[in-house]
Amino acid sequence: MNWQLVLDSIGPIALGAITGTIPLTIASFSLGLVIAVGMALARISGIAWLSGLARAYISVIRGTPMLVQLFVIFYGMPQVGITLDPWPSAIIALSLNVGGYAAEIIRAAILSIPRGQWEAAAMIGMSRGQALWRIVLPQAARVSVPPLSNTLISLVKDTSLASLILVTELFRVAQRIAAPSGEFILIYSVAAVVYWVICLALSGGQDRIERRLERYAV
Repeated sequence: MNWQLVLDSIGPIALGAITGTIPLTIASFSLGLVIAVGMALARISGIAWLSGLARAYISVIRGTPMLVQLFVIFYGMPQVGITLDPWPSAIIALSLNVGGYAAEIIRAAILSIPRGQWEAAAMIGMSRGQALWRIVLPQAARVSVPPLSNTLISLVKDTSLASLILVTELFRVAQRIAAPSGEFILIYSVAAVVYWVICLALSGGQDRIERRLERYAV
């Protein structure tokens, strides 16, 4: 075990996580949630063509590998005249992927709210839109926290794919260190530990959020 190499590599790999992996995760998850809410609402809108488009989008995203989606955006889009840098390409691909999976989570959470909540809101004069934003979505948000947290944790690990389109994040930094040294197992093990620490912190945050939300459970 080359402990000196381990010590020398921890700093750059951790910095890669701070400047690459974490910002990429935050940006992609935030944009993905916006897409997911829109797709979930489209699915339950009752408008046939809108629901159909949302269903098709979700089917394509869930039915194709993320790596393919990433390559289509980064390598394929220039063939139709749209050239994107690595970072925007990674954010778009990861966001679209999160949107496809999280949309079904949010849709299921909305549908889990008892119909009586909608009826009670209507009785006090709320429109369907007001009932959705003021009554249903806050409750659905609580229900969707655990599965969305799992999606976030998976996204952290999936950001490693961005290294294949030259995005400098945690795993790409590890590749750069491992290549000249030849210590691939050692360096990649260090990278795995850093990923594990990040995911462990997110799991702890998820537990705290769930305990807080349980106070408001009926």
